[in-house]
Amino acid sequence: MRYAVVIEQANGNYSAYVPDLPGCVATGATREEVEREIREAIRLHLDGMAEDGTSPPTPKSTLAYVEA
Repeated sequence: MRYAVVIEQANGNYSAYVPDLPGCVATGATREEVEREIREAIRLHLDGMAEDGTSPPTPKSTLAYVEA
């Protein structure tokens, strides 16, 4: 499955979260690092759901850039 991930630049690092997987977050010093970390966080999150007997949610969030 493909999940939308929001990556934000903070003060000196990056953070990421997955809107369709509440609580699935990651941080990293660089964009590349946070992308690696969020991939791992998604895998762990989905593994935990499977262990709990919960089906993974169908991805519903989408991303769009809007000109202002």
